[in-house]
Amino acid sequence: MVENTLANALADVKTLSFEHAIAELESIVKRLEDGKVPLEESVAIYERGEALKRRCEELLRQAEARVEKITTDASGRVTGTEPLDVQ
Repeated sequence: MVENTLANALADVKTLSFEHAIAELESIVKRLEDGKVPLEESVAIYERGEALKRRCEELLRQAEARVEKITTDASGRVTGTEPLDVQ
């Protein structure tokens, strides 16, 4: 039963927007840093936090893939776009 609940909780992470996922992740970090959460609950929310972190990373990668750099010629006139190299 606990495994089903955990699976459902992690599955709903996949539908969260970046803003919701990061807000929940920040809340989890704060709770864990406060140190007032029982051990078993700490483990559970830590696991959810890991799933939220992966979701945020995935959404950031998708956003980066959509960003393009505008290219110009020597006179500054726009000639097109190319993928943005963020490295």
